[in-house]
Amino acid sequence: MSYYSLTSIPDYYGIDALLTEEHKLIRQSVRDWVESFVMPKIDEAAQNHTDIPNLMKELGQIGALGPYIPVEYGGSGLDQISYGLIMQELERGDSAVRSAASVQSSLVMFPINEFGSEEQKKKYLPQLAAGEMIGSFGLTEPNHGSDPSSMETNFKDMGDHYLLNGAKMWITNSPLCDIAVVWAKNEEGKVQGLIVERGMEGFTTPETHNKWSLRASKTGELVFNNVKVPKENLLPGVTGLKGPLSCLNSARYGISWGVIGAAIDCYCTAVQYAKERQQFGKPIGSYQLQQKKLAEFLTEITKAQLLCLQLGNLKNEHKATPAQISMAKRNNVKMAIDIARESRQILGGMGIMGEFPMMRHAANLESVITYEGTHDVHLLITGLDITGINAF
Repeated sequence: MSYYSLTSIPDYYGIDALLTEEHKLIRQSVRDWVESFVMPKIDEAAQNHTDIPNLMKELGQIGALGPYIPVEYGGSGLDQISYGLIMQELERGDSAVRSAASVQSSLVMFPINEFGSEEQKKKYLPQLAAGEMIGSFGLTEPNHGSDPSSMETNFKDMGDHYLLNGAKMWITNSPLCDIAVVWAKNEEGKVQGLIVERGMEGFTTPETHNKWSLRASKTGELVFNNVKVPKENLLPGVTGLKGPLSCLNSARYGISWGVIGAAIDCYCTAVQYAKERQQFGKPIGSYQLQQKKLAEFLTEITKAQLLCLQLGNLKNEHKATPAQISMAKRNNVKMAIDIARESRQILGGMGIMGEFPMMRHAANLESVITYEGTHDVHLLITGLDITGINAF
C-alpha cells in the first residue's frame, strides 16, 4: 500500500472537470489495481532484479494493453486521454510496469493495427490484448541508437521466405517475448517491419543483466542468425522510417503521461513525510526550504498535467505533431526525475530505503530520460521545429 492516502493525489487546477466520467472510472480502476497488485510486490521485485509474475496477463485483464485498439481485435476502443491516464497510474506503481504495457501497446500492437494485414491483426492482436502473448519491439541496435537510419539488421528475399540477419539491443521484454516486431532493411536499403516468432530457428533473446534501472523489467537483445521469416509476416502497410517512428510517437506520448505518475508518487510521499517528521520540535514541513520544494513539485506536476491533457486532445483529433510529442516527453521526464531526486532529500536517510519510492523512481527515470529518444535529441527536434534547421 502507498504511504499516503490516494485522496491526496493532486489536481490543483481542477483538471478532473475536463475529463469524462469514463476517463475517471478507467483511471480509478487502474489506480485500485496498482494499489492492490503492484505496490505490495514492487520493492521486492526491484531489489531482487526480477519481474512481477503474471504481470502481462494481469495488465490484459484490466484492459491496459492496447486500450485504443478497436474492440474487434481485442482492444477496448478507448481514446488517447484514456490511454494516457492508464499509463500515468501504471507508472505511479513503477516505470517497469508502464514500460511493459507501453511496449505491448504502442510498439507492438500499434504497428500491427496500423500497418498489418487483416490476417496479422486477427492472429496477433487479441492474444496481445489479453496478455496471453508478449511482444517486443526491435529498432535500437548495438551501434545505432539515436540514428536508426543507419541500422545494419537486414533481410533478403529467398523466394518462399525472407532471411533475416542482425541484432537489436535494449529491448524491453525480449527474454519473455513470444513475438517481436523487428525493423530491418530490405535489399534496396529501405526499412520494413517483420513479425518474428519465438521458435524460429536462429532467433535468440539473451537477457541483459546488472542493471541499476528498471530492475523489475526484463531487458535483453534480439539476435537473428539466418532466421527464416515467412513472407506473410512482413508488415505490408508501410515502408521507410515512418513505420518505426510513428510507433515511437505513440510510445513517447504514453511516457509523457506515465512519468507524471512517478512524480505524483514521490510528491505525495514527500508531503506526508514532511507533515509527520519532527525536527527541532516541529514538523519539517513547517520550514521554508521544505515548503519551497513541495510548492515547486506541485507547480511542475500541474504544468505537466495540463501539457498532457491538451496533447491528448490533439492526439484524439489526429493533430498532434511529432515535435509536440517530443516536447512533452522531454519536459515531463525531466520534471519527474528532478522531483524524484529532490523529494528524496526531504526524507533524508529514509529516502534511500525501499519502503519509500524515491530512489526506485529516480533510478528508473534514468532509463526513461534516455529511451524513446534521449533528452538532448528531443531538444534538437524542438529546435528543428523552431528554426527549420537540422542540427543533428
